[in-house]
Amino acid sequence: MSTTVVLQSRLTAATGLPPQAGSPGLHADAPPTRPLVSLPMRAALSPRLLFVVLALGGVLAGCGKSALPQSAGGGSSGFLAPAQGEGVAGVATKNTTRLGGADPVFDAAAVARAVYPGLTSTTRPQAVVLVDERDWAAALAASTLAGVPLGAPLLYSDGNALPDASLHALEAMHPSGASALGGVQVIRIGTSAAVPSGYRTRSLPAGEPAAVASAVEQLVSETHGSAPRRVIVTAADGPGALAMPAAGLSAESGAPILFVTAAGSVPTATGAVLTRLHRPAIYVIGASAVSSRALAALARFGPVTPVTGGSAPGERSSPAERTSPVINAIAVSRFVDGSFGWGIHEAGHGLVFATASRPLDAPAAAPLSAHGNYGPLLLLESPSSIPPALAHYLSDIQPGYTAAVPPVRGFYNHGWLIGDERSISALTQAELDSMLEISPSKAPSKAPSEEEPSEPSASPVE
Repeated sequence: MSTTVVLQSRLTAATGLPPQAGSPGLHADAPPTRPLVSLPMRAALSPRLLFVVLALGGVLAGCGKSALPQSAGGGSSGFLAPAQGEGVAGVATKNTTRLGGADPVFDAAAVARAVYPGLTSTTRPQAVVLVDERDWAAALAASTLAGVPLGAPLLYSDGNALPDASLHALEAMHPSGASALGGVQVIRIGTSAAVPSGYRTRSLPAGEPAAVASAVEQLVSETHGSAPRRVIVTAADGPGALAMPAAGLSAESGAPILFVTAAGSVPTATGAVLTRLHRPAIYVIGASAVSSRALAALARFGPVTPVTGGSAPGERSSPAERTSPVINAIAVSRFVDGSFGWGIHEAGHGLVFATASRPLDAPAAAPLSAHGNYGPLLLLESPSSIPPALAHYLSDIQPGYTAAVPPVRGFYNHGWLIGDERSISALTQAELDSMLEISPSKAPSKAPSEEEPSEPSASPVE
């Protein structure tokens, strides 16, 4: 019996649903491609059966299943396209959902399709951002465009070529056009990758990180109709893992990302933006990679607050902790200064998990921080284990219930996992699922609105 028949038989036995008439076959010898990854038939299945379908979907993807046809004009045909090639089909557990595949191109396409399925007018984005996957700084700066009011998910190009996964995602989402930008549907940053005919495009040239970030900030101001009063600063030449949490926070807050150098220089382009913004609040992420000289230079342009912290609120971090991407991401998740910051100290949130070795996954996942259940980015150091600091933090914010407040009245956490099992293993996913599960406790969980506001974890530098 062929692999196709075996898998179809198992799917039929598990779900009670016969194979769709005319559905495309499976070809084990199909060449690998960069596929679009999505969740088929989700609404039609119970959660238990959904897991079976999605798990089999991962196997089907490895066999190179062809995509369902798109409707004329680039819109969706009404189905979320199944995975092709070696991508992962969004395998889900009760508290986690995996999106993505072998590399950030897959991951960005999967996240974009999860946030914007493109099946109705309200599930199409206004615009899509296309960035060269070789330009980490440009991708990070573009993260802010995923937030309101533009809400533009990011897709990656391969230099000036458009991978199949990115092309399929763009066509499926079929952006409607951003009225604030004259109907622009695709914003290209540092790439001239061709997009299907009929799309209205706008291009920002490649360049030094500070110059590209300045151009993105101007686009943000144009979209908002006003200049931002808060900015996020990180070191362009520092460790990418330390800057990764800036992507989600920028998307959630709308604060644009600007760059300095680790040695202490404030580039001319960055200085010009800060001067034009007239002393904005400046939040530094990955502060251990930014010298005291750079912090002092930034203070000439506005109040500076390094986003740092130990393993618990109010604790000062050790030198080793300040250089840990895991603890740095937790500090960003805990940080709050008035209305700015995640301030997550309790249950009831979305959380996004990625590995520190894949910095491009942070901009790819940024839309999950600005839509749905709005989750900060948390990091793993390896695919196969959960760092103790992260386990401790998840324990702190684990949902709980009591006899007085049963689970149905509780608050819940949900985790988005970015990438395939080479990024986050199946065992790690199962462990994270347990850490996010609502469990018996001595006191009821508190909703975010019931928590007292937290103090900033660092004092401004003047």
